[in-house]
Amino acid sequence: MIYKKIPLREDDPDIYLTTYVSDLKGPARDAMLVIPGGGYYNVCADREGEPIALAYMNAGLNAFVLNYSVREKAIFPRSLCDASIALSYIRAHAEEFNINPDRIFAVGFSAGGHLAGSLGVMWDRPEICEITGIEPGSNRPNGVVLGYPVVSGKRFATHLGSFQRLLGKDEPSDEELELYSLENHVKPESAAPMFAFHTATDPIVPVASPLLLALAYARAGLPFELHVFPKGPHGLALASKTTSLGNPDQERDNVAQWVDLSVSWIKSL
Repeated sequence: MIYKKIPLREDDPDIYLTTYVSDLKGPARDAMLVIPGGGYYNVCADREGEPIALAYMNAGLNAFVLNYSVREKAIFPRSLCDASIALSYIRAHAEEFNINPDRIFAVGFSAGGHLAGSLGVMWDRPEICEITGIEPGSNRPNGVVLGYPVVSGKRFATHLGSFQRLLGKDEPSDEELELYSLENHVKPESAAPMFAFHTATDPIVPVASPLLLALAYARAGLPFELHVFPKGPHGLALASKTTSLGNPDQERDNVAQWVDLSVSWIKSL
């Protein structure tokens, strides 16, 4: 396995990719950019980074885990610029990593799900290329996988802390919360296909969040797949012993299906 750390910003050593790339020769693989959650406050790579990358590697994809801007540096569009630089870098180095440049996906969890979803629906915002200097369109994923994602700023559906950090405000207005609500940015001509999973009893990010995004995709006539499992806490990651850290409530056999389901969905695209 090719395992190395790749700096993405000369001005910030905290922004980097970690590669989980097969060194076996063979046909070009699909690739997955892995974006851990953490409420835009930290990056939970221990549970939603490496274990996820290894699961996708085991399914035949090459994976890259992103460490992105959080806390006071998370104000929009900084983190989206980080993710855009990362996906553009992976695509530009497709031959080096033996991946298909036309089959690069992103998976994100919780606030990382908001960031992956932002890549899916806001990759074409003009300020992204202006700030980063990347080639327009090089940051568009070919699909996004969203795990219990933060999606909406609507009060009944949001994780307020994530939006407070995106906006850099402790008491954002309803209008400000709508600015980066993903369901408001789903455009038929540009949004990437979307797969999402959530639990109906998630106490941190209401299940209404991915439902609003799925509704926006449906209205736009865009492909998506949504799985809502009846029970389970927030932050399930793989929903198995691998990521439960000894907490039996984090082990949910039915939710653990999401990895295989997402791989089947990716193969269908």
